[in-house]
Amino acid sequence: MNAELVIEVNDVHKSFKAVQAVRGVSLRIERGQFVALLGPNGAGKTTLVEMIEGIQRPDSGEIHIMGKKWRGNEDQLHRMIGISLQETRFIDKLRVSETLGLFGSFYQLDEKRVAEIIDIVGLEEKRKSYVVNLSGGQRQRLALGIALLNNPRILLLDEPTTGLDPNARREVWSILLDLKKRSQTSLILTTHYMEEAERLCDYIVIIDKGRILREGTLNELVDEDHGEKMIEFTLEGAHPPLEVLERGAPFPIRWDTANERGTVALDRMETELPEFLHFLEKRELRLKNLECRRKTLDDLFTSLTGRHLHE
Repeated sequence: MNAELVIEVNDVHKSFKAVQAVRGVSLRIERGQFVALLGPNGAGKTTLVEMIEGIQRPDSGEIHIMGKKWRGNEDQLHRMIGISLQETRFIDKLRVSETLGLFGSFYQLDEKRVAEIIDIVGLEEKRKSYVVNLSGGQRQRLALGIALLNNPRILLLDEPTTGLDPNARREVWSILLDLKKRSQTSLILTTHYMEEAERLCDYIVIIDKGRILREGTLNELVDEDHGEKMIEFTLEGAHPPLEVLERGAPFPIRWDTANERGTVALDRMETELPEFLHFLEKRELRLKNLECRRKTLDDLFTSLTGRHLHE
């Protein structure tokens, strides 16, 4: 049985004056699927999501939500979607319960649903607090609660944990992981946090400069089947010129001058690591530290673009 397709994006383009924000993106998202749009700031993630939300219109290409275009189906589609933007502005002198009640009234929802949402997002102790007195993490959980009020079939979250401390970020993750277990809601999450994409989503789309570079499951993207591992190393003494490391190297070496740290990708650790160590010995370079780790999404992004996700 084929999975139900809830979002279909076909060859979508969007420009703002001379800036090509989205360039020929196509995407398919199934019912219950959690999808991360992973990329640095300015990659085109927000513009793509705004077109899926119906806030922006594509210059060309088509977007279908539950098999329908936005034009002529706005009211029906709005009721199927929950949205949380990068920043949500609240009325400071409304209480948490009053804020949720206000948004719930747009969907003719009763106080029972408001109470359920307060429980889901863990704001029971703050239900009578004014919004102005909430922490950044609590405000973000309130924004997420508003997005969940109408039991959306599709949830669109744009950078939901940017600026939050690690504890607040994990609280948001916990809410979303619980949602994933107990519902068939589909999620599109934009983020530049590699760990967030890995933790929450079963399908990851790496996007940069308006184009999709790679997409797939985490294991597919980091080539786990090929067994590639990353070696990170530092050297004793002053770091050598890059040409010394590159000349005659058996494997491509990425040298981070700012942190005086090198990185090498190896497929066969047993045979290739000794070869790498022999290369360092010939160059009279002494290891200070060496660590082996699994390849990450940031490694993949760097190999594709020459930049890190956070740059």
